[in-house]
Amino acid sequence: MATNTAVYSGTQGVAHFDVGGSVTPVASIISFSVSQTGDAIETSAMGSTSRTYLPGLTNYTGSMSVYFRDDDAAQSALFSAPGAAAASVELFPSGRTTGIKLSGEIVVTSHEITAANDGAVTAEISFQGSGALTKADL
Repeated sequence: MATNTAVYSGTQGVAHFDVGGSVTPVASIISFSVSQTGDAIETSAMGSTSRTYLPGLTNYTGSMSVYFRDDDAAQSALFSAPGAAAASVELFPSGRTTGIKLSGEIVVTSHEITAANDGAVTAEISFQGSGALTKADL
């Protein structure tokens, strides 16, 4: 894979979600985000003048905004996912052929549908990672 030396465009972003054991493209994505964190375990002893730390557990969370579609299998699976077992997700920030693929298991923590008089019906999905987030170069 060649290293990208330009800025990626998010207009080609793609997300896939587990539908019956097969990751399936999610229709009509507006945006998605993923945030990783890592714990810092303090190891400072009495008498120290500076704090010291060890790395701890890592974590990731995220969200996805879509134009709501009731004819899309992946959106239907996301709608039913809060309270269900962890499922696979694949996120391609700049498309399936350029950049990176982020993948892992997620627990969907919320699914909110919004309808406004002056706009399209949208859905906002929030999720919690379960296990490691994997990054693969495309």
